Amino acid sequence: MTMALAALSLTGCATMGGPIPSASTPITAAEAQQGAEANQQILDQFGGAMSGPQAAYIAQVGQNIAVQSGLGDTRSSFHVATLNSSVNNAFAIPGGYIYTTRQLVNLMNNEAELAAVLGHEVAHVAARHSQRRQQTATQNSLLGALGSVLAGAVLGNSQLGQLASQASQQLSQAFTLKFSRSQELEADTLGQQYLVKAGYDPHAMATLLTDLAAQNALDAQLQGRSNATIPEWASTHPDPASRVAAALQRAGTATGRTDRDLFLSRIDGLLYGDDPAQGVIEGSAFIQPALKLTFSAPSGFYMVNGTQAVSINGQSGQAQFSYAPYSGNLDSYVRQVFANVSQQQKVVPASVERATVNGLAAAYGTARANTSGGQVDVTVFAYEFAPNRAYHFVTVTKAGGAGVFNPMFRSFRKISDAEARGVVPRKIAVVTVGSRDTVQSLAARMAYTNAQEQRFRVLNGLSSSDRVTPGQKVKIVVRAS
Repeated sequence: MTMALAALSLTGCATMGGPIPSASTPITAAEAQQGAEANQQILDQFGGAMSGPQAAYIAQVGQNIAVQSGLGDTRSSFHVATLNSSVNNAFAIPGGYIYTTRQLVNLMNNEAELAAVLGHEVAHVAARHSQRRQQTATQNSLLGALGSVLAGAVLGNSQLGQLASQASQQLSQAFTLKFSRSQELEADTLGQQYLVKAGYDPHAMATLLTDLAAQNALDAQLQGRSNATIPEWASTHPDPASRVAAALQRAGTATGRTDRDLFLSRIDGLLYGDDPAQGVIEGSAFIQPALKLTFSAPSGFYMVNGTQAVSINGQSGQAQFSYAPYSGNLDSYVRQVFANVSQQQKVVPASVERATVNGLAAAYGTARANTSGGQVDVTVFAYEFAPNRAYHFVTVTKAGGAGVFNPMFRSFRKISDAEARGVVPRKIAVVTVGSRDTVQSLAARMAYTNAQEQRFRVLNGLSSSDRVTPGQKVKIVVRAS
C-alpha cells in the first residue's frame, strides 16, 4: 500500500484575508484502517516512538491542535508520536496519525511553534492532499529513495539511477511525494487558522520557519555543503524567505499565547542529536557503541545517521553503511548486496576480491552501470564482524572514481569496551540566564568543540546581534550524566 506523508515544506503562501479553504471531511473508516496499517512501518523507519512525560506532552499539544481541523471531534481520534530521530522532520498520514521527530521539537522555543508544525501537517491530511497527489505522482530518483528511506534524508543526486531495491522505491515514493504549491498554500492557511482557533499566537509559524532555515544553514556549513538554503526534508519548495514573509502577513496584528516557559520546562532533558543506541556521528567518525564498531568518512564528505543505515555524501560520490543477513560466506554476501540494490538494472561485479582490514576478513567488488547522468562505478565492500554477522558499504561514484572511498574502507574497525563506554549522549538542559551570563558564556557550556556560539544562537532562535537577559530561560546542549 502506498501512502504519502504530509511533510512540512517551504513555499509561498496567501494572506489571511484570502479565501478560506472548505472544512474537511471527518476521518473515514478506510482512512483509519490505512493509517493503522502504515503506522508501525513508519515507526520502524524513523527510530520508533518515544515514551514518557515529554512524549505525552507533545502528544497532548498535537491532539489539541488536530481537533481544530474537523477530522475528528475528540482528541482520541488522533495518534501523535514523537520519533526517536535526529533529523528535523514532521509529517502526518490519513487516519489521524501525526509524527514529529524529537530533534525538530528540540529546535522549537515555545508551545505555539510545536502547534504550528503539527497543525500544518494535519492540514495536509484534512485537505486530502496525499490522495490527490497519488493520482499524478511520478517516481522520484532512486538515489533520493535510498537516502530518504535508509538514512532519513534526501541526498539530492540522481547518479544511483536504478540501483535501489523495489521495497525502498515504494516506501520512499510514499515518503517523498511532492505537494503542489497550491496544496502547500492551503496547508499553510489552514494550519495558521488552527493556531488562532486554539488560542495560539499565529506568528509562531513564521518564527519556527526562521529557526528551521537557520538550522539548515548551520548544518550545511558544518557539513561543508553548498545548498544551505534548502532543508533536506523540504527540498521540493526552497523558498524560506517567502514563506516567512507570507506567514507574518497572514498573522497580521493577531495575538495569542506562546506558552514558552511551559514548553521549555516540558522538553528539559530531551535527547539531542544522535541516540547512541543507533550510533553517533562525532566529526568525521561514526561510532556505534552497542555494536562495537567505528569508521571515518573521507575528507570532504559528511554523514547522515539513520535508523537502518548511515549515508556518506560528497561532491565526488555517495555511500551507505548497513548490514544484511549473513550465512558465513563473504563472497556470497557481496554478490547478494549487489543483487539487492540493482533489481531493475542488474549490476554484477566481474570478481569478488578478499582482503584483511584491521584484523577483519573483508571482501569487495566493483561494477560499472549506466545511468541517465553517465556511467558510474558501484562498489560493495563487506566485513565479517562475527561468524554470523557482517556489515558493508555500498558506494557510487563517477566511473573511475571509486578510489575516493578507500580511506573509509580502511578505517572500519572494532572498538574496545572502554571506547564504547566513552560514547555519552547529549540532551537539552534548560537554564535561567544569570546576571553575569552572556551569549558567549552560555555558549561555552555547549557540549561541542566547534561552532558553540552559532549552535547556541540557532538553538534559541537568536540572531547574530541578539543578547540574553537575566531571568530569561534558554536551552543549552550538555552531556547526559
